[in-house]
Amino acid sequence: MDCKEMILSEDTYDIITDFSASEFLGDDNNCYERIGEDFLILYLGNLGIRNPKIDFFPYHNMPKLYGLMQLSPSGETPPGAAPFDPASLIASGITQVQRPPLSLTGRGVILCFIDTGIDYTNPAFRYSDGSSRIVRIWDQTIQDGTPPVGILYGADYTREQINAALLSENPYDLVPSRDMNGHGTFLAGVACGSESENGDFIGAAPQSEIIMVKLKEAKQYLRDFFFVKDGVPAYQENDIMMAVSYLNGVANILNRPLVICVALGNSAGSHASEGFLPSYLNYICGRRKRVVVTATGNEANARHHFQGRIIGEMEHEDAEITVEENTKGFFVELWASAPELYAVTIISPSGEQIPRILVRRGASEQFNFIFEGTTITVDYRIDTKETASQLIFFRFIRPTPGLWTIRIFPQLTVTGNYHLWLPLRELTDGNNFFLRSNPEITLTSPSAARQVITVGGYQASNTSIYADSGRGYTITGEIKPDFVAPAVDVYGPGLLGNFITFTGTSAAAAITAGACAQIMQWAIVDQNNTVMSNTSIKNMLIRGTAKPENRTYPNREWGYGTLDVFGAFQNLRL
Repeated sequence: MDCKEMILSEDTYDIITDFSASEFLGDDNNCYERIGEDFLILYLGNLGIRNPKIDFFPYHNMPKLYGLMQLSPSGETPPGAAPFDPASLIASGITQVQRPPLSLTGRGVILCFIDTGIDYTNPAFRYSDGSSRIVRIWDQTIQDGTPPVGILYGADYTREQINAALLSENPYDLVPSRDMNGHGTFLAGVACGSESENGDFIGAAPQSEIIMVKLKEAKQYLRDFFFVKDGVPAYQENDIMMAVSYLNGVANILNRPLVICVALGNSAGSHASEGFLPSYLNYICGRRKRVVVTATGNEANARHHFQGRIIGEMEHEDAEITVEENTKGFFVELWASAPELYAVTIISPSGEQIPRILVRRGASEQFNFIFEGTTITVDYRIDTKETASQLIFFRFIRPTPGLWTIRIFPQLTVTGNYHLWLPLRELTDGNNFFLRSNPEITLTSPSAARQVITVGGYQASNTSIYADSGRGYTITGEIKPDFVAPAVDVYGPGLLGNFITFTGTSAAAAITAGACAQIMQWAIVDQNNTVMSNTSIKNMLIRGTAKPENRTYPNREWGYGTLDVFGAFQNLRL
């Protein structure tokens, strides 16, 4: 098969790597795509591997799966059922800077989304003359169109094609890209929707232009490996990285400032700044005229984080997981920063126990619980390439419902600290949780990336934290979130030409992305500070944050406070 077929084939395995894996490239059964100067996506065919394991596909090379981090349903409401409430924009200081004398509407800036697609026919994404504000749509799910230059899959649609479709009787005959979920359409509308004719809606940056990447669904072998529920959207890390590379390339051609909103996440990884996608986003943040905004996710109350510490004379510590009936499987990751080392054993609900598993570099073992009918694989990784930390990766296959115990033993400890995480709530098969959980360090990847602007959520109506908003800090103690933005009952466009309300940190990220477009207009388009960078904008927003009383800042929930763009500009006058 040719390279495009391999990229799309369910019989091909996707690997993220760097140029050190060049030994794979000479095989006719393999192909690759480049991402920037540092990364390769390898597509490996005909390996004869039915069920991938991380002893063959190293953990850091296997694409992680990302979900939408959506708690509130996206079901449509009848027209007029949800009246426009500008409270989120007002609380964020966005409305104030939209008006003269600043008149910051995102003009000249491109706002980009990597998501479920966009309803390009919606008036929220058109100019007053009916033409589209959308510069490009790369739909990774459509394979009979023209892919982007230098990319082998998907269909790339230009503004000219979109405008032609809008003028036709059947637009989707010309540009068949659709948002079937609504998440991408909503976020784009919140961030940069046009002001409606009757004045009952406006986005944060209503004159910015738009690029949307519609992600293709993850391959089945990865969905099976990570136990993703059927019918739940899940996207591969490599496809997200390709999307970022595509957006950067289009911005280079157009020579325009670019804001990228990444409202996707997972709970895998060390919850620090490492990993391929976080590393690549850090790189993009270092380029001129680029800003990346991410959401902390909605995992604070999911009970998916266990924080342990073995000190003094403690022989071990137990992390207990409640598993509900009909759970097909789930995975758990134990992370400990170097030089900490731990051994483990697992105890079933009936008391069946496997022997203690001692640390062995690169070990991979499988255990069958006779009375439970459960299979558990345990993989040890020491000094992983991305983190120099210990990783123990557990997969529970057909787990018996009840209380499962992971018993942790110290082998080499300095601080005695370690962490366990269950997968993202939206991607989990079954309601499984730690009996003794900790809501801290519940940031989802890539929001722990050092350079990105990381946004949590709060309720603007009463200035209370959104209870599910992912909390910091990172595992290395870096301050995340940077700040919080409105995330509760945020108003935006639905898929029926109507408006809906949405709750989740995705909405907070969209509002913040619009705010960043406003600042990019002021700094670069209006030439007030043409060297302003991602870091400069982050610091400007942090300095301008409002700080609800009776708290110490920064903190794990609020970061440095609440988004206030007007306050950021007021601070410049000091």
